[in-house]
This record gives sequence, structure tokens and C-alpha cells, in this order.
Amino acid sequence: MNTLLKYSVLLLTLCGGFLILSAFAQAKAKSGLSLSEKVQSLLDMNAKKALLRFNGQKFREYVKNSPRNYSVIVMLTALAPARQCQICRHAHDEFNIVAQSYRYSPAYSNKLFFAMVDFDEGSDVFQMLRLNMAPVFMHFPPKGKPKSADSMDIHRIGFAADVIARFVAERTDIQIRVFRPPNYSGAVALITLVALVGGFLYMRRNNLEFLYNKNIWGALAVFFCFAMISGQMWNHIRGPPLVHRTQNGGVAYIHGSSQGQLVVETYIIMGLNALIFLGMILLTESGNQTDQRKGRIMGIIGLALLAIFFSFLLSVFRSKAQGYPYSFLFK
Repeated sequence: MNTLLKYSVLLLTLCGGFLILSAFAQAKAKSGLSLSEKVQSLLDMNAKKALLRFNGQKFREYVKNSPRNYSVIVMLTALAPARQCQICRHAHDEFNIVAQSYRYSPAYSNKLFFAMVDFDEGSDVFQMLRLNMAPVFMHFPPKGKPKSADSMDIHRIGFAADVIARFVAERTDIQIRVFRPPNYSGAVALITLVALVGGFLYMRRNNLEFLYNKNIWGALAVFFCFAMISGQMWNHIRGPPLVHRTQNGGVAYIHGSSQGQLVVETYIIMGLNALIFLGMILLTESGNQTDQRKGRIMGIIGLALLAIFFSFLLSVFRSKAQGYPYSFLFK
């Protein structure tokens, strides 16, 4: 009888201990990782990759859930070709440059991490944040929820690495000096161009009258003017995106603000200016024709080119300068 009682007490003790351990394990799983475990895990992942790649579960664990004493800069993107995001790959490359620069800079610490969430790996994150477009750059502060200023306006300032670094400095007070990997394509292109020009001049060394051709130099000067007034230098300095997506999911080729522009937009402006210039040339030359019928045709074509494409250029300006009252042919 005493033996049976002893075994019963032992069995009840073991069952009680098992239930206590189970409850403790469930409570720990429900509460998630502690702050020190989160930071150490992020540091371990950061030692392997400067740009962390999160799915929905990791995003909630390391970015959304508390406790947290570090900032996270997250890029939400869609890199799969099936998603047809033309600028996502370029944005990813620029973001990765900033993450690499920070990872190997003296400013590196456990107070800031860079991460990305791809739509195909974390569609629930997009639903959670109510996002229907990509790419999006967001800052998640150590405490509280992100505010409107924690979302980077890529439509206005672009997403070049230097722009992202300034955004990080504004939100976290951490200065990142951007180091780009060496790119020798420009030097190779310049050397190739010089070699081709030098070879051409050497082959034509006995006949260099074309160097005094006013039409050639005029064409080069006009092309240079088209490149400058279209905004190519602005593109070189600011690094804007090629195109961007609108709120309804379409693709915009013209920036909606006078404070920004897109790469495709500069080529559109260059083409419109070239057609206007062609119309002016035809109008000018029509008066010098001995054949009146030919001169009349050139004049009509030149006037049509000038009127139509100047109207297009003016409509582009109206779309960027909101409230501009004047239009011609097209609104």
C-alpha cells in the first residue's frame, strides 16, 4: 500500500513538472525572442550578408514585434521578372551599395540594420503595410510605429545610393559614406572612342577638309544643346529612376512634379525639341527654294511639325507645373 502511494505521488509530480515545463515553453514561444537574442541573431546574419532578406515571419519577429532598440531600413520590392517591376532591380542594387557601405564603415553598430522583403516571399507584409506598389523604402524606428516621414519619397528624390544615405542620416542620425564598387566601363568607353577617332583621323590624314565642315560642327553643337536642355546632366547628378509606377498600378514616363524627372522623360523632351528644331529648319529653308511647289510643301510640313510638337512640349510642361494656364492644340 505504501509502495503504491509512493508511485502515485511520483507520477503526479512528474506530470505536474511536465505541465509546468510545457506552459513555460509555450509562454516563451508566444513571447518570441528576447532583445539580446534578437540583436545577436541580427548581428550573426549581418556578418554573412550586409543586406538581410526577410520573409513575413522574420519581418514580424525582428521588425514589427517588441522589444527593439535598433532601427531597420526596409526595402519592399518585387524582383521576380513576372512582376514586371522595371526599376526594382536598379533600386535593389543602389540599396545594396548603401548596406555594404554601412557594414564596412566605422559607423557600423547594432543600432541600425538594412533588410529587404520581396513580394513573392512576404506578400503578407505588403498586406500588413497596405502597400500596392514597389519599390518602397521605409524606416522602422526603435520605438513606436513609422510615421509619414519614415517613408522615402522616391518619386520626388529618386533612389540613388547617396539619396538613400541622406534619408538614413535624417531618420537615424547615422552618417554613411557611400562607397561604390569600381566601374571601369566609362574609362573603357572613353579609350575606345579616342582610339576610333584617332584611327579614323589617321586613315584620313591626307583629306581632313571635313574638319572645317560647318554642318558637322553645327550638328554636334545642336546635339549637345539637346542633351543639356533635356536634363541629362540632372540625371547624371541625381540618378533618378527610369520610370515609376502610378497609384493605380500603371507606368508613368513623365514625372508629375516640377522638382523631379525620370530618365525616359529626358529622352522624350529631347525628341520633342529635335522635331521642333526640324520644323524650324524646314520653315527657314522653304523660302530659299527655287521650286515654289517644293518650298510650299516644306513650309507646310515645317509649320505642322512646329505647331504639333510644341503643343506636346507645352502639355508636358503643364502636367509638371500645376496651375500653368496656357496651352496650344493639346491640353
